[in-house]
Amino acid sequence: MAETHVLFVEDDDVIREATQLALERVGFTVTAMPDGLSGLEAFRADRPDIALLDVMVPGLDGVSLCRRIRDESTVPVIMLSARADSIDVVLGLEAGADDYVTKPFDGAVLVARIRAVLRRFGHAAGPDGGTGQGGTEGEAEGLGGVLVFGDLEVDTDGMEVRRGGEQVALTPTEMRLLLEFSSAPGTVLSRDKLLERVWDYGWGGDTRVVDVHVQRLRTKIGQDRIETVRGFGYKLRG
Repeated sequence: MAETHVLFVEDDDVIREATQLALERVGFTVTAMPDGLSGLEAFRADRPDIALLDVMVPGLDGVSLCRRIRDESTVPVIMLSARADSIDVVLGLEAGADDYVTKPFDGAVLVARIRAVLRRFGHAAGPDGGTGQGGTEGEAEGLGGVLVFGDLEVDTDGMEVRRGGEQVALTPTEMRLLLEFSSAPGTVLSRDKLLERVWDYGWGGDTRVVDVHVQRLRTKIGQDRIETVRGFGYKLRG
């Protein structure tokens, strides 16, 4: 089996070299670049399996680099930030990142987050194949492997989504999020539950990750399709 190829973009020489060694020690192949422009070139040349992008890098900052990558690929992206600043986090996620890690980080934690993201992308049907049990409100009309919610069709076998007959391009993380909602239409799913099922966070996590991805999903499938239940979470409307 081929080794996982990681693109790592970080301008701090010490952090870049130490992190590269830590990732290579556990079996990853790493291409490390000191700035955004060289990182974009490396991405296009090597087509890595996952990208780790520091927010504050010269030439082309990490958020802009994430947008450029997302324009060309659904490859998983993890943003790295020296601050847990809301603006940094939200900008990175809105640019298309799947997750973020705050520096300084423990090498083992970073490896765990990378592996969690890769598991999500390798198994788009949901963690452990699980699909929650839903109620009857807004229950989907089933057509074989296709779930229908108004003008929205979710093909759970082909991993495709159509809205009004037109195919909707979702990232794997967005697809997994939609599958969680569509497996339990009308059922309120808490942010913590979505973090556990979609992001594989067994220890909790930053719920902003969920909120931004829900908003991104809404722009693609319809703003009214996913309802916010204040104080509890979100649910898919039929």
